[in-house]
Amino acid sequence: MENQELIPHLFRTEYRKITAVLGKTFGLEHIEIAQDIASDTFLLASEMWGIKGAPDNPVAWLYTVARNKTLDYLRRDKLFKEKVSGQVVRNSPVGDEIDIDLSARNITDSQLQMMFAICHPSLPLESQIGLALNVLCGFGINEIASAFLTNKETINKRLYRAREKLRAEQVKMEFPDEADIESRLDAVLKTLYLLFNEGFYSAGKDITLRKEVCIEAMWLTKMLIENPGTDRPPVNALLALMCFHASRFEARTNPEGETVLYQDQDDSLWDSALISRGEYYLNRSSTGEQLSRYHLEAAIGYWHTIKADTPEKWERILQYYNQLLILEYSPIAALNRTYALAKARSKAEAIREAEKLNLADNHLYHSLLGELYLGVDEGKALGYFNTALGLAKSRADKQLLLEKIKKLC
Repeated sequence: MENQELIPHLFRTEYRKITAVLGKTFGLEHIEIAQDIASDTFLLASEMWGIKGAPDNPVAWLYTVARNKTLDYLRRDKLFKEKVSGQVVRNSPVGDEIDIDLSARNITDSQLQMMFAICHPSLPLESQIGLALNVLCGFGINEIASAFLTNKETINKRLYRAREKLRAEQVKMEFPDEADIESRLDAVLKTLYLLFNEGFYSAGKDITLRKEVCIEAMWLTKMLIENPGTDRPPVNALLALMCFHASRFEARTNPEGETVLYQDQDDSLWDSALISRGEYYLNRSSTGEQLSRYHLEAAIGYWHTIKADTPEKWERILQYYNQLLILEYSPIAALNRTYALAKARSKAEAIREAEKLNLADNHLYHSLLGELYLGVDEGKALGYFNTALGLAKSRADKQLLLEKIKKLC
C-alpha cells in the first residue's frame, strides 16, 4: 500500500485507539491533549514516511511515537508546574514511571470506556454523535459539519459545550456499574443508531463521507458485540439492521448522485455478503425475551433485502411496523408504514392513514402522498410533488421530485 493510501487508512483505524488510550492517561477532561498528540503523531508520519518510506511495522511506529510524545508532554508539563508556576506536583505519573499501556486488551477497553463516556446521558444526542465522530472516528470539524449539513462554527460550539459539560459532570472513562449497564448501553445504542442514520440518510453530496460514517457506526457496534459484557440481543439486532441497510448503499444513488427509490433499485448492486452478515447477527439477537425497536427495524430491513414484490412480503413488513409503532411511536415510522400498507392492502387505505399524520412541514410526507396518488388522482399527485419540492433541501431530493413533476406535466 502506497504512503498516500497507507496513512489515511491507518488514521481511520489507529487514531481512535491512540486517542482512547491517551484519553484515559490524561483524563477525559483533557481529551483535547490526547487528540493533539494523536494528530501530531500522524503529521510526523506523513513527513517522515514521505522522505524515508514507511517503516516495516507502521502501527508499532505510530504507537512508539505517540508514547514518546506523551512522555515529552508530561515532562514539560511537570517542569512548567514546578519551575514556572511554582506548583508542587504530587502523584504525577511522569518520566520512567509512566505506563502507557498500548496492549490490545487496553486499547479495546479504552475505546469501549470512551464510548460510554461520550454517550453520557447528560449530553444532548446531537452532541454525543458529534463527539463520537470527532473522538472515536477521527473526523475533522469540516467533515462533521458536512455530515450534519451545517457550518463548522456550529460544530465547534457544539463540541466545546459538550466537553465542558463532561468536565462539569466529572465524567470518567470507565465501564458502568452492573446496575447501570442496561440504561447506559441503551444510550450508546441510540447514539450509534443515529450516527449510522446520519450517514445512510444524509442528503449531503459527499457519498464517500456518508459511507465512512456508516462504516464507523458499524465498527463501533461490532466492538460492543465483541465485548462479553455488552454482547446483548439489542446490540446484535442493531448491527443486523445496519448490515441490511448498508447492503443497498450502492444502489441508492445513480452515477450522477441522484436518489434511486427502493422499487427502482438494481438488486444486482446489493451486497450479498452484508445481507448474510445481517442474517447472522439477526439470528444471534433472537435469544432471550427482550424485543427492542432494533429487532423490529432489523426484521423490516431483512424483508427489504428480498426483491420479490409480493403482498405477503409487504404484509410482513406492515405487521412489523405495527409492532414498532406500539413499542416506540415515531412519525417517520408511521409514514413508512403507510407505504407498506399501500403495497400490502390498497392505495386508498394508505392515503387515509397518511393524511391523518398531517406532517405538513416534512417533504417526505408530501412526496409519499404524491406517490400514493399516482394512478388515483394525477392532479393531487402533482400538487403534493410541488409542495414537496418547495420543502426539499438537498439537490438529490429536488432532482428526484423534478423528474416526477416532469412526467406529470
